[in-house]
Amino acid sequence: MAQEDFEAEKNAFRAFHDANTRVLEDAKNAFLALVRSLVVDTGEVAISKVEGRVKDCEECINKFDLKYRAELEKTGAPYAIKDHVMDLIGLRIVCLYEDDIEKLRDQLARHFEVMEVTNKIASIENTESSFGYKGLHLDLRLGAERRALPEHRAYAGFQFEVQIRTIIQDSWSVLDHKIKYKKSIPNRLKRRINTLAALFELADREFREIRDSTEEELARVASEVAADIAVEEQPEGAIARAGPGEAVAGRRNVALDAFAFVRIARHFFRTDEFDPQKVDGFTERIVSLDPDITRGKFNTHLKTHITRVKRYQAHFESQGSTARLNPFTLIRHCLYLADRARFGSLLTNAARTNFEAWLALNPLTDTAG
Repeated sequence: MAQEDFEAEKNAFRAFHDANTRVLEDAKNAFLALVRSLVVDTGEVAISKVEGRVKDCEECINKFDLKYRAELEKTGAPYAIKDHVMDLIGLRIVCLYEDDIEKLRDQLARHFEVMEVTNKIASIENTESSFGYKGLHLDLRLGAERRALPEHRAYAGFQFEVQIRTIIQDSWSVLDHKIKYKKSIPNRLKRRINTLAALFELADREFREIRDSTEEELARVASEVAADIAVEEQPEGAIARAGPGEAVAGRRNVALDAFAFVRIARHFFRTDEFDPQKVDGFTERIVSLDPDITRGKFNTHLKTHITRVKRYQAHFESQGSTARLNPFTLIRHCLYLADRARFGSLLTNAARTNFEAWLALNPLTDTAG
């Protein structure tokens, strides 16, 4: 009898799923747009991707069979599969670092009603003999205020599941699902899978540690460079009397790297943002042209020529063109003025021609740039 009831309920659920496919897709798209606006557009956490789907009908039935059917049939009470499969809609947020997962959880909890939390990170870490993917699963629904809004009213009754994973965890999940007969494979193969899982976990941890160490190094160099610049900006007489100090003098001779580039550039361009990838590549280019360039030398090049270059910028941008000279371009011009032979290739032929024509009409009249 129980088997007959289950077959009937499966058919009833299939009919329900088919009848509601369109509204489920619409609800998924609405939830996806809302979650993206909350976690991507705010920029609080770096996100790799946010995706969503309406779960396959048979997948939902299998989940019900594994989690609920046996206990429900023990009671003998009637049941409907749709009343127990509350996560017909599934979203996935893939972030960069493991400590971003809790930040995303907190963000979502501020905007949605949290119905259930499944922490697969904790469950895997607390089971030595288990392998599988990590991640945090949240069952959510719209909060009371959003449920009342006209644009969300049609989806007010839907719950949806959000899986939050790192890129590494997501990669492991994809590969893990491709392993056949996981529950039946010999122990020697299970040990190899556990080794792989440990390597993925180590990679997750190492990427986070590298990020943290990079930020610490950036802060350390920024502090040093700021102190050096402060000394250099003192009146010449004061520096001559007191001397720059051994530490400052020594740091001025440290080779230029991306960390020092950022801090020095921000001193001259206080309102601009510097993309780390562009900084990395540009610093490498500068060092390739002048292998002996130091923090102090780079700072001196900018300090000496920035005023003149900004006058050229004002002229260039007043000529009716929509083109603008960004901070990287201005730095290129400063370096070109500092050493035309060494840094000439930083400017295109057209840029050099235009700049030289302006320089000829605006000869240097003081030593301040």
